[in-house]
Formats: sequence, structure tokens, C-alpha cells
Amino acid sequence: EFAEQYPVLTFASGPTNSMRGAAFLSGLKDAMVVDVGGTTSDVGALTHGFPREASVAVDIGGVRTNFRMPDVYSFGLGGGSLVRQDPLRIGPQSVGYRITEEARVFGGDTLTTTDIAVAAGVTEIGDAARVSDLDRSLVAATMDRIQEMTETAVDRMKTSAEPIPVIVVGGGSILIARPVAGASEMVKPEHFEAANAVGAAIAQISGEVDRVYALDSLSRDAAVDDAKSEATAKAIAAGADPGTIQIVDVEDVPLAYLPGNATRIRVKAVGDLALAGVI
Repeated sequence: EFAEQYPVLTFASGPTNSMRGAAFLSGLKDAMVVDVGGTTSDVGALTHGFPREASVAVDIGGVRTNFRMPDVYSFGLGGGSLVRQDPLRIGPQSVGYRITEEARVFGGDTLTTTDIAVAAGVTEIGDAARVSDLDRSLVAATMDRIQEMTETAVDRMKTSAEPIPVIVVGGGSILIARPVAGASEMVKPEHFEAANAVGAAIAQISGEVDRVYALDSLSRDAAVDDAKSEATAKAIAAGADPGTIQIVDVEDVPLAYLPGNATRIRVKAVGDLALAGVI
């Protein structure tokens, strides 16, 4: 019902579902997630099992928005990305869903990253004999470029120089065969290709509060507690099971130019759907 009332808020459901699915499948709560699809890859950070939110306004189709969106970096690398030579280029053009018709391993005549991965021996898809004629130096150079693109994206999204686990999901993640630089470990969980669907299936009910408090008559801790209580109440009202609710995000931003020692507090509470009376 909420999605029907506010469909604009579902813009980010794709990356969000993939990241939540990655957390569920891997068992990791704090990590970087690389979701490789057919045309693009999305990289984002998990914090306590949930996507880190963008701290600045997000542009969608050239329109500046004020929604709470996951902090995600997208770049043109996918399983259907076109590979061209002289000079070597990967994407952003892609055969997309037509990969089973146009990629060389499936009988087509378009060289894609999936063809390169098969020729490199990192995956078994289609007919490997159809790419056996590829120059080995081209295959090696393309795999190196794929690795470089991925590592650059992960490094861009990290907020610390410390190594962090990297979870690789999505059907196109067959392209990533080597450990990622800057990662404490690289995890490709079982059923990695279905991370997006898993994330959608385990979606939880949330309640959010975004309010400015004047701290001249209220302590900061009391203001945060008040916001937490209201967020929890909103989650329950939306259908969450009270026994499963947890606070997953608290943001406290002092507002120096407002009177009354003001601060902006944002809190998000989530919980599993209360099934009693639903079935």
C-alpha cells in the first residue's frame, strides 16, 4: 500500500534489494557490495546489514531529489558489456537481455565480457569452442581491465583505507575472478546470482523520523530517545512485529545557525512483517 501511495520511493529498490540480499546470503553485516548485472555494476556499503545512505541529494534522470537513497556508485560493466579493440574498451554499451542471442558463446557474433570470461576459463557458459580463437593477450588485457574497473569503484566508495570484506553478487559477477585490492576478503555466496530476489523477499517494515529538536530545554540523549520511540511506533503502525524491531540508523546533525541549540535527528527503525492476522 505504501509503495502504491508513494511509488517514487521505489526508485532505489534495485540496488537496495541486491545489497540486503548480499548481506543475507553472506552473513556479513559490514562490507562493500559489488552487484554486477548485465549492463552495469552497482557498488555500495553495508552498515549493520543495511545500505549506507547518501548524505547528499541524489540526481535521478537529471532531476535533483530530496529522497533518502542508498549511497551507490554505478559504472558500465556487466555480463553483456561490449568489448572493443584498438584501443581496448569495455562498455558502457551492452547487449543486455539479448546476450543469449548475440554473445559469441551462444552462437552470436558480438564480443562481450562473458565471452572473455569463458575464454579465460573463469566460468563455463555456452560453447567455449566458439571463443577458442580469441587472442590470449586480448583476453588477459580485458580481464585486467575488468579487475581495474571493479577495484577503482570499490576504492571510490570506501570511507577508510582499512581493508573491508567485499561481497560479489549478481549474474554478471562471474567476471570477477580475482581477489579485490583493498578487501580483507572477497565473498561470493551461494546463490549469488539471486541476491536481488532474495533481498526483495526478506524486505522489512520500517518507520522513520527526521526532525529538528531545540536542545535548550531538552538533552541530546532525550531527543534521540524521543526520535527512536517515534520511529519504532511508526514501524509498528506500518505492520512490523514489535518483538523484531531494531534501530538501524541514527543521525544527529547540529544546526549552528538556528536558535535554541538546534539539532536535526534522523532515526530509522525496522522489523519483520507481523504475520498474525495477515494470512
